[in-house]
Amino acid sequence: MYADRYARPTRFIPTGLTAAVAINAALVAALIFAAPHVLPTPPADGPLDTYTVPSDPPPPPPTPQPEPHEKSARVPDEVIVAPRPDVPVIRDTIVPTVDPTFAPPTYGDRIGADPVVRVDPGPVATPLPPLVAPSIDPRYADALQPPYPAAERRANREGRVTVHALIGVDGRVKQIERVDATSDAFWKATEAQALSRWRFRPGTRGDVPVEAWRTMTLRFVLEDD
Repeated sequence: MYADRYARPTRFIPTGLTAAVAINAALVAALIFAAPHVLPTPPADGPLDTYTVPSDPPPPPPTPQPEPHEKSARVPDEVIVAPRPDVPVIRDTIVPTVDPTFAPPTYGDRIGADPVVRVDPGPVATPLPPLVAPSIDPRYADALQPPYPAAERRANREGRVTVHALIGVDGRVKQIERVDATSDAFWKATEAQALSRWRFRPGTRGDVPVEAWRTMTLRFVLEDD
């Protein structure tokens, strides 16, 4: 038949098998020798000291160099001009003092004559009108005598009080001052009566009411019943 004519008998080639086995063996040996060898470390005696190894500082950044054809721009100096405040300057001013009453001398017609000095007397001051002292208002005359102090009455003691009273323009006593008194009891009774009950006709100067002082003397006399 035609098929058997072209078919060739199959033969076993031992050389190819040997080469394949040798190549595989070489690869396995290469893998074995290439693996790292981990040797057992004997335990150390005592605690294990550890420390940190400082790392090297990083190198400084490189300084940028200008381009060979590029010129560095020059920054102009900034000048700040502050406005000058207007501060008033105070200077001592000398004001000449002129006497209003001084008049320059006048000279006569004759050469060598003594100068005649004329002095202006100035305005003549008008004298003030006389002061009319306060007077007792007859309508309140019965209120001048203060009540008799009970302690002085029981002691059968009489007394006398002298005071200075400031009479206002309304006729009331605005202030009273002690001049003389037999005892404090007589003085206190007089002070209270004067500030509350005394009434006067105010003092005048040119028909104008003004405040004025008046001296008053009161006697405390025991009367027989």
